[in-house]
Amino acid sequence: MQKGGFFVLQLVKIYNFAIAMQYKRILLKLSGESLMGNKQFGIDADKVLEYAEEIKAAVQTGVQVAIVVGGGNIFRGIQASANGIDRVQGDYMGMLATVINSMALQSGLEKVGISTRLLTAIEMKEVAEPFIKRRAVRHLEKGRVVIFGAGTGNPYFTTDTAAALRATEIEANVILKGTRVDGIYDSDPEKNPKAKKFDSIKFGEALKRKLNVMDLTAFTLCQENHLPIIVFDMNKKGNLKKILAGKKIGTIVTD
Repeated sequence: MQKGGFFVLQLVKIYNFAIAMQYKRILLKLSGESLMGNKQFGIDADKVLEYAEEIKAAVQTGVQVAIVVGGGNIFRGIQASANGIDRVQGDYMGMLATVINSMALQSGLEKVGISTRLLTAIEMKEVAEPFIKRRAVRHLEKGRVVIFGAGTGNPYFTTDTAAALRATEIEANVILKGTRVDGIYDSDPEKNPKAKKFDSIKFGEALKRKLNVMDLTAFTLCQENHLPIIVFDMNKKGNLKKILAGKKIGTIVTD
């Protein structure tokens, strides 16, 4: 009986390992607003450290982690355009805001003992490395968390599109979009208490229903490259690690 029990235990361990390894490489997309915590503007250092601990737990599973962070907590180019600032200029200002957030997250990760590299689409050699696909992949293979800053480096594109583009370039297995809600709903759950949550949904159906998963450019890029998206609550402790362990958290979008 003892030998049989040991054999079963080993099988369970192998099975759990196989589940955990369904994602060899992930791209985590965080909004700039998520770094505000309870503040109305800027960066909450406690929230950054909280996210750093969650990402550290993910790295410790052996999964390669890349990250794209938005800049909406500091500056939004599209909103600036509505207030009279040139749209192109505003978008570049927004890209710089993503670099500020990326540097804050990098600092948080290094405080908890995680090796990182920040790569930017706009060259700024004093604070980051320029984005080169092979360099990014090599860093990931060495176990470093790679943070992509400055969006795509081009105006008129969001950080959602940057996330989809970088995930495709580095051949990530999935995009994990960390939000403040626990998945995708048929209407805004913060306004409609009867909103229905989807455990899974196809790309086509999400487009047909006009669900606000990512912007259309990013969403189409994921669909064309068969790149699944999981939308989940990043603020719930342990969710990121649970997803990597194969548990059904949030909503998955697939083709």
